[in-house]
Amino acid sequence: QVQLVESGGGLVQAGGSLRLSCAASGRTASTYAMGWFRQAPGKEREFVTAIRCRGGSTYYADSVKGRFTISRDNAKNTVYLQMNSLKPAGTANYYCAAGRHLARKLAVFATWGQGAQVTVSS
Repeated sequence: QVQLVESGGGLVQAGGSLRLSCAASGRTASTYAMGWFRQAPGKEREFVTAIRCRGGSTYYADSVKGRFTISRDNAKNTVYLQMNSLKPAGTANYYCAAGRHLARKLAVFATWGQGAQVTVSS
């Protein structure tokens, strides 16, 4: 069973950048597709981006395409989310998740981290 721990959240001004990290533990961590989701107060959790187990193929939500980049370093069992040109609407708790295949659907991802708060001030 893989376990996930996010880090790198914080407060940033609109237009700024942040990089989130997700450290995965477990021998099979590199065999999972990895995704990032976010949940703002009073809203449902939504898909942000995902990457295949060996990297390469990625999916992005239209709202972050061109501004966010997902990457992974399987040697370090770590997935990254580089967020540029952040907007106040991006304020949310960001969750890392592991799934058996690349997808946009929340239900595909069975394992979740505890979340990292990102606050974007205007």
